[in-house]
Amino acid sequence: MPLKVKAVGRSDRGLVRQGNEDFLLLDDANCLYLVCDGMGGHQAGEVASMTAAETIGLTFSRFSTNIGNDSQLKLERTLPERGDLLVKAIRLANRAIQAKAKENSDLTGMGTTVVAAAIEADIMSIAHVGDSRIYRLNERMLEPLTTDHSWITEVQNTQNISREEASSFIGKNIITRALGVRPTVDVDYRVTKLQAGEIYILCTDGLCGFADDDEIFRVADKYRANLNELVDNLIQMANDRGGSDNVTVAALRILDVTPSPLPELDPITLPSESQALTEIEDLWVQQLAQTAKSVPEHQAVPGKPNRFMLISLFVAFAIIAVLIVYLARPR
Repeated sequence: MPLKVKAVGRSDRGLVRQGNEDFLLLDDANCLYLVCDGMGGHQAGEVASMTAAETIGLTFSRFSTNIGNDSQLKLERTLPERGDLLVKAIRLANRAIQAKAKENSDLTGMGTTVVAAAIEADIMSIAHVGDSRIYRLNERMLEPLTTDHSWITEVQNTQNISREEASSFIGKNIITRALGVRPTVDVDYRVTKLQAGEIYILCTDGLCGFADDDEIFRVADKYRANLNELVDNLIQMANDRGGSDNVTVAALRILDVTPSPLPELDPITLPSESQALTEIEDLWVQQLAQTAKSVPEHQAVPGKPNRFMLISLFVAFAIIAVLIVYLARPR
């Protein structure tokens, strides 16, 4: 029985931000799904998140065999085939963002989070850097499958305090790991077994930063029968709470799986690559960049206009209409 997945996702700029620095990639052909949350001035966050998604997407769609078989890129751990490729792709994305920042001083310091899922047979390889998340929607709860790389999470883990107590700390939104900000990157990775009927949710902190897991669960559970409504209502919840951040949500329903002996793997951290390895990665980044120039640009999944945008458009059209009438009246 072949693997089948239904994927739905949307990215929304929210009600406050001028642009959208999130990026969403749903690649059914390669069973690759990811969300990124960029950061940096001069629209650099948008560049970082798009570069990460583009690099990872091209690694799977155009270079999976060559990169997967390159012995010089060999990882420290033996992983499932698509998990191995996913970690390599994320490392390449880190180098690609670094390369663009060196080319343009306006992009210096840009970075992005990423949480990505690559599916094969009856397993999902999950890799992430930063505080974007993936959950499994169970019958009675939302099960987090990633741990944020953030200062607030480290405080909770080291000082044994609750999230509510930590949320009052200054600097609570600081992330401790991201793509593009350093020459190399540590990547967290795990493997989970899949069952037909399961639902997985990927999101940026535009959602999970403004709603706790119980609140997200209540909305997701209510709309689990319809993934479009599930995604739309989670985004609406974020906007109803002020919409102060971009928000991206993707939902995956596992329809069928192919049974395999591939096992689950508890979360591990794959440490940063060596300096010698980054030189090999940079050669691949150059090939990926050349390929990206020759194919149509990847586009984020468009979001529906929010209420602020609709009101602004209405006011603009009204002003134009008044001006036309005024200028056209007899003198």
